[in-house]
Amino acid sequence: MSRIPSKSDILDWISENPTLTAKRDIAKAFGVKGAARIDLKRVLKELETEGHLEKRKRSYQDPDRLPPVSVLQITGPDADGDLFAKPMEWQGEGVEPVILVVTRAADPALGSGDRILARLTLIKGEEHHYEARLIRRIGTNPRRILGVFRKTAEGGRIVPVDKGSDKEWVVAEGATHGAKDGELVEAEQAGPKGRMGLPRARVVERLGDPSAAKAVSLIAIHQHGIPDSFPDDVITEADRAKPIGLKGREDLRHLPLITIDPSDARDHDDACYAHADEDPSNPDGHIVWVAIADVAAYVTAGSALDREARKRGNSTYFPDRVVPMLPDRLSGDLCSLHEGVPRACIAVRMQLDAEGTMLSHSFHRGLMRSPASLHYEEVQQAVDGAPNDRCGPLLEPVLKPLYAAYEALVAARARRQPLDLDLPERRIELDDAGQVTSVSFKDRLDAHRLIEEFMILANVAAAETLIAKRVPLLFRVHEEPSPEKLDALRETAQASGYALAKGQVLKTAHLNRLLNAAAGSEDAELINMSTLRAMTQAYYAPDNLGHFGLALSRYAHFTSPIRRYADLVVHRALIAAHGWGNDGLRPEDYDALEAIGEHISDTERRSMIAERDTTDRYIASYLSERVGDEFSGRISGIARFGVFVKLDDAGADGLVPMRSIGREYFHYDAEAGTLMGADTGLMISLGQRVTVRLAEATPVTGGIALELLALEGDAIPQGRRSPAGRPPRRGRIKAKRRAEKTRRKVKRTRR
Repeated sequence: MSRIPSKSDILDWISENPTLTAKRDIAKAFGVKGAARIDLKRVLKELETEGHLEKRKRSYQDPDRLPPVSVLQITGPDADGDLFAKPMEWQGEGVEPVILVVTRAADPALGSGDRILARLTLIKGEEHHYEARLIRRIGTNPRRILGVFRKTAEGGRIVPVDKGSDKEWVVAEGATHGAKDGELVEAEQAGPKGRMGLPRARVVERLGDPSAAKAVSLIAIHQHGIPDSFPDDVITEADRAKPIGLKGREDLRHLPLITIDPSDARDHDDACYAHADEDPSNPDGHIVWVAIADVAAYVTAGSALDREARKRGNSTYFPDRVVPMLPDRLSGDLCSLHEGVPRACIAVRMQLDAEGTMLSHSFHRGLMRSPASLHYEEVQQAVDGAPNDRCGPLLEPVLKPLYAAYEALVAARARRQPLDLDLPERRIELDDAGQVTSVSFKDRLDAHRLIEEFMILANVAAAETLIAKRVPLLFRVHEEPSPEKLDALRETAQASGYALAKGQVLKTAHLNRLLNAAAGSEDAELINMSTLRAMTQAYYAPDNLGHFGLALSRYAHFTSPIRRYADLVVHRALIAAHGWGNDGLRPEDYDALEAIGEHISDTERRSMIAERDTTDRYIASYLSERVGDEFSGRISGIARFGVFVKLDDAGADGLVPMRSIGREYFHYDAEAGTLMGADTGLMISLGQRVTVRLAEATPVTGGIALELLALEGDAIPQGRRSPAGRPPRRGRIKAKRRAEKTRRKVKRTRR
């Protein structure tokens, strides 16, 4: 009987003979014949299931992967005209993968020897291993223009949407990409100036109606001045970057550090791993590892990349695109912890006791290799008893220990009492054309909370380490609410029948008691929103003033250096504190920290406003097809000019103009936050349930106008309005007295 080779024998053979990997080649090498081939097939299948091998048609190979975003070199077309490329950084032990380049009509012509940055898709069952879509050709960084196309006899012109830009661009007849007059287009510079000294451009994408959904985020980018194209020297620096090896680093590739992100994540900057603590002095304790991409190794202080990253401050995220802080070569490739690829990282090892208290922590500059890039939903399903093929092998050794450590952190969180707001996040789904298909609320899974708690823990460890080593850093500061905002929250709570104690040092536990009292009631959303409005804006500063919302005295952002400049500063501080190299925070950088903190706090607010405006415009676009429909909602704000209503379905905020509410004059009481009808005595206040009709939805501005139909289930009574639009004097006095009486009554109300 033939001897069946062991799994290690098979793996060694494939590694040493990458061109002889078919089953018959393996059988011949080990003298496996006859019925023994069935046993060999079983062993190969086990290796495939365990992830050690990958089957391609009739051959097997090591499952080495190329990053989803990779630099390729065009090798030229084959006899059939198909364009192929080879990877510039293949590190696998098997045969170099074959990559088919799938071109689009708008792509530039590519020839043999061209280097490109491309997004890869793994293909199974074909002669080629990957299909590549061009991101851009390396070494070229044409200027991009967003504007309205105007048709002319010779082609056309582009009128930029940028404020203050009066320079038009000439488009030749063959470079219009079929654009129609009045369409919003994206174009790129195409050579020197043309006739009349105007620069030339070619249209690369037609975005249609400037008020259409696909144009929304681009308009926001330009409206808020968010830089969306990189200077040439920045691109050149990024393109020169090479993968970092093990030299001078700790080898962490044996740790199964997995990434868990949204299913549509474009980068992976954090990975985690946990296991039971074997220290007998820490019974039922846990060891948690959090590894973060080592961006500081690629973006050194004073470089072109560093200057641009500081200028941007952070990445900005829209439903259809991301404006990154760093170029694709870094953010989507070398600084992204892709599955199966060696990546430089800075990792923190944290020891927790059984109750989730952090006993110790240590930082390590290393090289890791993630065994899996997972998304939240599949991880949660696996832990809930329905693992897929990707999560099944990781369930016992990786996922369950992560959740065990998370349960300990839940207990620690309950003792700490951070602010526990319940504000579902809206999720906007787009189709390929950029049209909104649905607006819903994102699910909050334990998988989300797990990553959130691990990141908070790592951020605390970074702050504590740098404080102990006396190295300056940027803290994430969140100060407690002002007395004025607390008084406004207290008024809202009392109007709803709840209490918020006065005359004591405010703690998050006090606010949580208010939130818990309203939980499950019709007032829950109102109380949560009002509490959020009472909070101050978090910011970055070199002075440690604590983080009120998280109930933490020491906190710094460490976990997202791909998308936040503050985290990059903290990474450099850790490098300097540990003496890991000359790419850490420099003494001359210390004096600049306050100015950097102010600047990146401003860029963060700019991104938040742009993202919010974009969401409002998308939702207005989505609702524009439903003008005339009725919706249920809740009053979320009251002003002298009207009533704001948050719709239940889409979570959108619309305005009911004052002039459209009934036919009577309404007395506005700013202190009580109420409106009262002069004739009917109708009281309108925060939190009331309403039925409204959508009167107008304007995608260009994001504005939504509503008509109030019913309040707390009752139709709006029609009062009588005087010709001048104001009630008679006696009516005004009666309304004022009635409002004062109601306010006193509300203040006495308790649940």
